[in-house]
Amino acid sequence: MKKKFLTLIASVFFVFFGFSQNQQRGKKIEDTLAVKHFAIGLKLGIPNLAAGTAEVVLPLFKNHFALYTEYSQIALKFSALETTTTYSDYGMNYYFKTRGNGFFVGLGKGMLSADILFKNLLFINGDINTTGTATTLLDLNTTLIKLGIKTAGTIYFRCEIGYGRRKVPDRLLFNARSNGITKLFDEALPPLPGLGSNGLLIGPSDLVFHYDFKKYKPYRESLILF
Repeated sequence: MKKKFLTLIASVFFVFFGFSQNQQRGKKIEDTLAVKHFAIGLKLGIPNLAAGTAEVVLPLFKNHFALYTEYSQIALKFSALETTTTYSDYGMNYYFKTRGNGFFVGLGKGMLSADILFKNLLFINGDINTTGTATTLLDLNTTLIKLGIKTAGTIYFRCEIGYGRRKVPDRLLFNARSNGITKLFDEALPPLPGLGSNGLLIGPSDLVFHYDFKKYKPYRESLILF
């Protein structure tokens, strides 16, 4: 009788243990499927005004880390000059949650390149005066620190703000040549979005579309910040 009782107790224990393990395994799989591992989208803000962006949430380290990149090119026209500005950055975000959303901090590398065309420049050589155009290039690289929040869902928003400290010149010095006349020019830097005298401002928001390479079962969740 005692042996049968011990056998019954052992059977109940193993059944309960197996059920508990299956629940934990199922929850782990469900949590993994809920993570948006790859997303592409459109970023609206500064310095790029409109940019393509992509993010990959790494399945390692409990989905806390994500690699990101973005790229844009914009053309601006002013009365005396034109610019074509290319901006890109890449880096890594750290999410405080384990599902790749909520609050995050980021560290990255930002690269801005502006091709600037100055018009109606005056070239003087003795009694000879002529006007012409000239182009010069502004290249800036900086380390970015970002802070933001990302919502959950198939289509979601990511709002972020960041800053990259870097000394930016107020004026541009360049040599130009027109009709055989070479001259050194000193022109003011045009106003570029997000660019200040001490660095580069990043922000504010992305509209992102999540894309899965595999067909997972539907999973709905509300935004949990932590």
